[in-house]
Amino acid sequence: MASKYLYIVDHFCPFPVSEYGGIWNVIATDDEECFDLITNVDEDFNQQHYGTLRKHIQDARVYLLGEDEESCVVESFTT
Repeated sequence: MASKYLYIVDHFCPFPVSEYGGIWNVIATDDEECFDLITNVDEDFNQQHYGTLRKHIQDARVYLLGEDEESCVVESFTT
């Protein structure tokens, strides 16, 4: 089983998508899985901001958790 990481992604999309931005806490094996989990859960996410989201995932604080964790969006706060 692959190691899992906790990503704390500070993601801002300009108005009218979001006036302030948000934070995503995601358990994933890598940046690509983190991206997929966020975009699959957030039905309102505008595809034109996917490039910015990828950059924010690369810049995220990332912590090693272990191998027993299930990949998922743990929590999100968006405006």
